[in-house]
Amino acid sequence: MHRYRGAYTALITPFTELGTVDYQSLERIVDSQIEAGIDGLVPCGTTGESPTLSHEEHDRVIAQTVKYAAGRVPVIAGTGSNATTEAIRLSQHAEDSGADAVLLVNPYYNKPTQKGLYLHFKAIADSVKIPCILYNIKGRTGVNLETETLVRLAQECGNIIAVKEASGSLEQMQDVIESTEEDFSVLSGDDNLALELIRRGGDGVISVASNLFPSEMVRMIHAALDGRWDEADRLGTWFSPFFSACFIETNPIPIKTAMARAGWCRESFRLPMCPLESSEHRAALSSVVDRMMEEAKEGTI
Repeated sequence: MHRYRGAYTALITPFTELGTVDYQSLERIVDSQIEAGIDGLVPCGTTGESPTLSHEEHDRVIAQTVKYAAGRVPVIAGTGSNATTEAIRLSQHAEDSGADAVLLVNPYYNKPTQKGLYLHFKAIADSVKIPCILYNIKGRTGVNLETETLVRLAQECGNIIAVKEASGSLEQMQDVIESTEEDFSVLSGDDNLALELIRRGGDGVISVASNLFPSEMVRMIHAALDGRWDEADRLGTWFSPFFSACFIETNPIPIKTAMARAGWCRESFRLPMCPLESSEHRAALSSVVDRMMEEAKEGTI
């Protein structure tokens, strides 16, 4: 099956001033991402405020992203849920809509055992034919997908072919790389750990920062994958202040604020997400964004 390598954008979900999904802005963002050379798109993930979307909106955002991408890059649809039956329905709809793969987050709030995680992910994988990418993010879900469980799932489910690792533990990421088959992809869920993950044998990143700087992210990740570490590290240093700024408050508040500042969307959120709380945070984010946008425009990086 296809091995996922490179830079994939965890898309924001733009909203109108009335709070509905802004599909016109979404189409413009998708086109810009593809023109910038991004390797794939991930709608309805954490950055896409998926927990605040209705089931109908969730389905439509995925279907419209597939339509806008028009086969130019893979679309990896976020279809995870804390209820297995709901995740199955979302995943089957994504498959029917033409998504190339699904991204399945750990079931949150329930805090299942490793057996529960195994049964949950296996049931979803068995319900679809397209590739499944597991999404391990203990900080948001309250449970860690242990490497032993992940390896068992990869061995028993032929369409579980990758993991988005956002555990924050490089040791766990390396353990996953060493414990899985060579054709199993390990993608970073943290922009700031992507280069180190690739150094250890990983395959790329599902990125927040690439919403605003897709071409620069592609350059950095592909330089690393190609072994051009001087260029990759130089770009990593350039990105570093923005990586920090993107988490100055809860994701996706800073990245959507930055995207709004650049004219890609409105600064509109779904509660309980809300605009930046701190004026100091806003000033710091704006300073970093303005400088980097100017340098990117001038081509000085």
